[in-house]
Amino acid sequence: MSDLRVVILGDELLTGAGDPKGIGWLGRVQARLPVDRDVAVFALPMIEETTSDLLGRWKTEATIRFSKDSENYLVLALGSSDVRSGITISRSRLNLASLLDDAVREGIKVLVLGPTPTGVPEFDSEVKHLSEGFSDVVKRRQLTYVDCFSPLVDHEGWLSEVTNHPKQLPGQVGYGLIAWLVLNRGWFEWLGLAQSD
Repeated sequence: MSDLRVVILGDELLTGAGDPKGIGWLGRVQARLPVDRDVAVFALPMIEETTSDLLGRWKTEATIRFSKDSENYLVLALGSSDVRSGITISRSRLNLASLLDDAVREGIKVLVLGPTPTGVPEFDSEVKHLSEGFSDVVKRRQLTYVDCFSPLVDHEGWLSEVTNHPKQLPGQVGYGLIAWLVLNRGWFEWLGLAQSD
């Protein structure tokens, strides 16, 4: 049975910033992995990363952590920096499509997490369109997309945390919600693992 290598590229939410427990969504997800499988997880965050930045770094940072003897998985935890940076949705879609096509050609299994809402309505209207664009690109390739926007945009617990943080970061509740979405939207099926109790 081969080992699993999971490389996760994302923005500041991948660091767990704002979480008083310091484990973020990824720590909560890792805690649910079965102990009888060798799963190596590599978290590689980049603060305020755009899809253009991600397209430029993914291959050099991810492929050196993969092995020809392992099952190789790539998670793209996308943020909303494209909106802040003025990148058009069509460019964001193209960046993601190029990355996904490259990864799939190399036999890497990919899962994509969409951006989360910030609690700022005007900004979130743009994030909604970005998330929908990402979702379309991913689903056209029959890959797994975890929508983190729609379930959280009106969620009281999420909004309470992000609107009270100077950088719109979630806290313990918010990271727990992201982890729940990941775990219940195809994580175990994607990895080919049985869900641990």
